[in-house]
Amino acid sequence: MTYCVGMKLDSGLVFMSDTRTNSGVDNISTFRKMHSFEKPGERYITIMTAGNLATTQSVISMLAERTKAPEERNPSILAAASMFQVAQIIGDLLRETIRTREQTGLNAETTFNATLIVGGQIKGMEPRLFMIYPEGNFIEASEDTPFFQIGETKYGRPILVRGFQSDMSFESAVKLLMVSFDSTMAANLSVALPLDMLLLPRDRFEPLQKRRIAEDDPYYRSVSDKWSDALRSAFHSLPDYTIE
Repeated sequence: MTYCVGMKLDSGLVFMSDTRTNSGVDNISTFRKMHSFEKPGERYITIMTAGNLATTQSVISMLAERTKAPEERNPSILAAASMFQVAQIIGDLLRETIRTREQTGLNAETTFNATLIVGGQIKGMEPRLFMIYPEGNFIEASEDTPFFQIGETKYGRPILVRGFQSDMSFESAVKLLMVSFDSTMAANLSVALPLDMLLLPRDRFEPLQKRRIAEDDPYYRSVSDKWSDALRSAFHSLPDYTIE
C-alpha cells in the first residue's frame, strides 16, 4: 500500500510520501514514490505515485526518456507551456500505459491502475497541484480542496482536515504531515518509514528542503511520542461518563 500527500500553501508546495510496497506479509520492499523533474531557474515538477508498481515505474521512466528526446507525439513535461499541460501530458501517458498493459496482461480491471499527485511551478506562473486518475483525467487543488492524498488515505485525513491552514509555514506543514503519517502507520502496517519529503517555495524553482526521514529520525520520533502523549492527555481531560 501507499500513502502520499501533496499540499498547496500560500508560500508554496509540500510533498510527502512513504516508501513501502508489498505483495503480502512476507514480501515487503522499499521503492521511491516521489520523483522530480527540473529545468534550473525555470521550472520544478514533482510526481508522487500510488498503485501498480510496474505501471508507475513505466510512466516515470517514459517521462524521463522524453526529457532527453522529446517528439511532437511524445512531448516532454520540461517543454510544456503550463502546469495544466504538464498534467495533461502525464494523464495521457498514464491512461495509455494502463490500456496497453491491460491488453497484453492479466484480465483484471484494476490490476494495472495507478493514481498520481503532480505539482510544481513554471516561471511566470503560479504553483499548481493536481491529482491524476487512472483514466487520465485530473482535478486541481483549490481553496476548497487545498491538499490531495493518494493510497491509504482514511487514517491520516482527519488530522489534515482539522489542522491545515493555507497560510501555515513550511515548518507547521511538516509537523502536520508527520502527525498524519504517524497516525496512518499506527493503523496500517502497509504504510511505513522511511518517508520522502520535499518543500518547494513559491518562485524558487528548487527545493527548500528535500530529504528522507528514517526510522531513527529524532524529530519524527519526538512528534510521534508527544502526539501519543497529547492524545492520552486530551482523552483523560474529557468529562467522565456516568452510568446511573
